[in-house]
Amino acid sequence: MQSAADQPARRRGPAVKAKGPGRPEGVSRIRDDILDAAERLFADLGYAGTTLREVSQAAKVTQALINYYFGSKSGLFGEVFLRRAAPVSAQRLETLASLRAAGTPLNLEAIVRAFLAPSLRLRATRQGRAFLRLQARLHTEPPHLSYALRQSAYDASTKAYIAALREVQPELSELEAHWRITLMIGTYLYAFSDTHRLEDLTEPGLYDPDDTEAMFETVTRFIVGGMQR
Repeated sequence: MQSAADQPARRRGPAVKAKGPGRPEGVSRIRDDILDAAERLFADLGYAGTTLREVSQAAKVTQALINYYFGSKSGLFGEVFLRRAAPVSAQRLETLASLRAAGTPLNLEAIVRAFLAPSLRLRATRQGRAFLRLQARLHTEPPHLSYALRQSAYDASTKAYIAALREVQPELSELEAHWRITLMIGTYLYAFSDTHRLEDLTEPGLYDPDDTEAMFETVTRFIVGGMQR
């Protein structure tokens, strides 16, 4: 049995020396390694299709250690999702606050760009792209998991953007504003999550999935055009 000094901290903390096969030497990244491995597996296989054994093998730790940190598979899934979703939501609120503080009237394009940008930035890394795939398939996951996570992460910021949209388009009913924000979310989830559909449809070389700037501009124009009607 490990002594209290050898047991892993529940949060990021001091370095933990390896005590068994697959445990990293030096500064410990055990918890992050588990989250990274789980993020990729959940993104590719879904919640039901991913086992803790697969996560433990990918992260090179024991299942007991995963249970120690996260309690269960559902606890692990929740932390994987909120690790990136919560900062995305916070960045959206911060940018919207900055737009208001600038002293100039809000406009539709600025609102759309502010909403999309935090998610687009995730495409810069392998793990960020895995999260975008995971997020895009969240609606297919068990409702008792997905609904609570989505509400916890995104309700506050999404409602703030619905209110901002009604400021710049006061003619919209409350329901229509909700519809437009929901359709924007659906658009970016599909476009940003590496579905590879455009690569299938277009001639080789026509579409570059790594050209995030072009993707951002195209998706923004599409959403703003739809919202102006």
